[in-house]
Amino acid sequence: MKQSRSKVVPADERRSQVRDRYATIATGGQVAVAPLTSSCCGGSAGSSCCGGGASPSCCGDSSVSLELGYTPEQLAGLPDGANLGLGCGNPTAIAALMPGQTVLDLGSGAGIDCFLAAKKVGARGSVVGVDMTPEMLLKARENARKGGYRNVEFRLGEIEHLPVADGSVDVVISNCVINLAPEKGGVYREAFRVLRPGGRLAVSDVVATRPITPEERANPTLWSSCSSGALEVKEIKSLLRRAGFTEIRVVLKGSETTPESLQGQASLGVASADIQATKPPGRNA
Repeated sequence: MKQSRSKVVPADERRSQVRDRYATIATGGQVAVAPLTSSCCGGSAGSSCCGGGASPSCCGDSSVSLELGYTPEQLAGLPDGANLGLGCGNPTAIAALMPGQTVLDLGSGAGIDCFLAAKKVGARGSVVGVDMTPEMLLKARENARKGGYRNVEFRLGEIEHLPVADGSVDVVISNCVINLAPEKGGVYREAFRVLRPGGRLAVSDVVATRPITPEERANPTLWSSCSSGALEVKEIKSLLRRAGFTEIRVVLKGSETTPESLQGQASLGVASADIQATKPPGRNA
């Protein structure tokens, strides 16, 4: 008897699925939800995040953001509409940002982490956000205008193909986005390329605590809701090493600290983690 084979989803099709989902979120529409997913990234069962019938823990209610590590002071200073509740951590809390630095945010969404980083690097520093969804980019730029952020710029692009010059960035941050990329090795290689020697990667993302089946990976709703695209810790470390990074740390937060908004990912064997790595001081490429 011939065994069925799971569909291998092409990278461009995967990006299109993710782009469509986040375009809908950016414009306030209804998004499909996966049976196993109850996060702000994927919406809660029977409702959607940032759409009709949104879960009260998503999009506008700060409770989920406080659980993820943001402070009340940080949230109070944001422009309205910058916090869509789509993250799984607070990368600016682990990035050790300093005045005058240049920061790059991979998958910047409506701009929350860019705006928080902008305050830390100050007027002498700068922040670049890259996102592949035009609707999200428009939202972020409008938020920057409303908030008067002169040191923040948003660019359209894929995080596997960054519109950023070699060796021009001090710190790369990202929040629950790299798991959505179909070519994660390319993301880490690009992050390495744009970092200056001695630069750092500081990422909040979801990681898999068990193997994810091919069927789960092929499910577009599970993937685009920050679930089945996650990699195991050993896979992430391997990709970072191959990209050239050293001082690699992946700190799994574990299900006991997973906020209610991420329990759907936990049921799939996915949990939040902080990922850090360094580009060696002697490396220019």
